[in-house]
Amino acid sequence: MTLIKLYKQYEFVFKELVKRDFKKKYKRSVLGVIWSMLAPLCTLVVLNFVFGTVFGRTQEYYTIYLFSGWLIFQFYNDATNGAMSSLIGNANIFSKVRVPKYMFLFSRVASSSINFFLTLILYFFFVMVYQLPITLKFITLLYPIGCMFLFILGMGLILSALFVFFRDIQYLYGVFTTMLMYATPIFYTPDILGDKAWIFNFNPMYYYVTYFRSVVISGVIPDLNFHIIMFGMSVIMFAIGCWMYKKYNYKFLYYV
Repeated sequence: MTLIKLYKQYEFVFKELVKRDFKKKYKRSVLGVIWSMLAPLCTLVVLNFVFGTVFGRTQEYYTIYLFSGWLIFQFYNDATNGAMSSLIGNANIFSKVRVPKYMFLFSRVASSSINFFLTLILYFFFVMVYQLPITLKFITLLYPIGCMFLFILGMGLILSALFVFFRDIQYLYGVFTTMLMYATPIFYTPDILGDKAWIFNFNPMYYYVTYFRSVVISGVIPDLNFHIIMFGMSVIMFAIGCWMYKKYNYKFLYYV
């Protein structure tokens, strides 16, 4: 069965799961979906106040520079953490109803993607406020977003499978994401490491963040090698996730 036929078969279920996950996040909150923009805005103000006095002196358009990094990292962090608990959180459904288990993971990532695009609107508003030129090159931003989406799906497949067997993974992953945040040049510039800046080349988040900054702030589209590396990392992660998920899929019902 092709992916298109499979999607059409479970299209209604998928859409309902996305709606449920998105509404659940803001259930019984006064401002509701506005928090999607208000929360990152408040965080940006604090981070800009703390780090802007140090790094803002040497980095042009530091607020946009900071927002670019924070926007990308928060999407990754929110989507992967949600994907990790997607199987356990929906065990009462797929243990009784015949539905592909990965559908719950995909719906959770889709829900996080909605939050990401809402925040992206706020991001472009800041770009206009700082009078950065919005050109046709901005269309190329769909490429890193697509690669990041594929990377997140792969990581989500791995985390959701591991979480079924090892509940401690949620605490270990929390430590990992904290380390990843500081290992990614979000608040600071890569040249802070001097000759050791090459180490960022092993961090997938660095590529997504740098792509955004290069197009939005500098108006420059990264070279072909940059595109190939970024795509390669995403495909490899997705392939590993699919392999792990397929290998242990039949065991999930025994552990949930």
